[in-house]
Amino acid sequence: MTRHTIQDCVIFGAGDYYGDTPIIPQNAYVVAADGGLDHTRAFGIDTDAIIGDFDSVSDDFSAYIGLKNITRLPSEKDETDMLSAVKIGWAQGARRFHIYGGLGGRLDHTLANMQMLARVACHGGIGFLHGNGFVATSIADATLDFAAWDAPNRSMVSVFAHSDRAHGVTIRGLKYEVDDVDLRNTRALGVSNEFLMDVASTISVRDGILDITFSAGAPSPTWRTTRGPEGPDALGELDLEISSLLARR
Repeated sequence: MTRHTIQDCVIFGAGDYYGDTPIIPQNAYVVAADGGLDHTRAFGIDTDAIIGDFDSVSDDFSAYIGLKNITRLPSEKDETDMLSAVKIGWAQGARRFHIYGGLGGRLDHTLANMQMLARVACHGGIGFLHGNGFVATSIADATLDFAAWDAPNRSMVSVFAHSDRAHGVTIRGLKYEVDDVDLRNTRALGVSNEFLMDVASTISVRDGILDITFSAGAPSPTWRTTRGPEGPDALGELDLEISSLLARR
């Protein structure tokens, strides 16, 4: 597996932040997705880009006219504001995304964001959803390595197959270990594993996609993948049109 020099992108969504203060990596590209703009203002964080249909911001859209790098999307579109924000960061060269305000709240948005993480992973990137004491991510043909840390009792980590089958799953250094097994997305065998105190750990999948959730207190994992990062257009263009799937009456 190869390591790549990766640009970070931090995205602010409109959801709950659970009292967390977002961490901005050095030189990260910062995007506010719709109502996430209210959160960046509350935190005093400058944005590099703003995007959304602006149905969840505190002010009318007219209040934001004139802000730099702002893109207004139609409300009746096929893709979410969050995916559009990821596309902007991807086009700027980011391949690692830290997303706040995208977990909890509306279940449909949480599921959409998990599907989005899998899409990013399939193209050679990685995203992390932060919220409520946990982090969620997806990996495709990849490995996550966690450094040893002073893990409190029952510091949880769970592993799920996102693809129909995830082949060659190996878990080392956690309470429950497996070696080169296959997981299916219709059977949850990887729920409620645990970090061990002062033990480094690894989660990998040879062929397929895994969804992984872990305690926010864990060290930020390093990431290796056999999928080289794809070009700036890999995720597609922004969805700027009203959906053609709308029923016409």
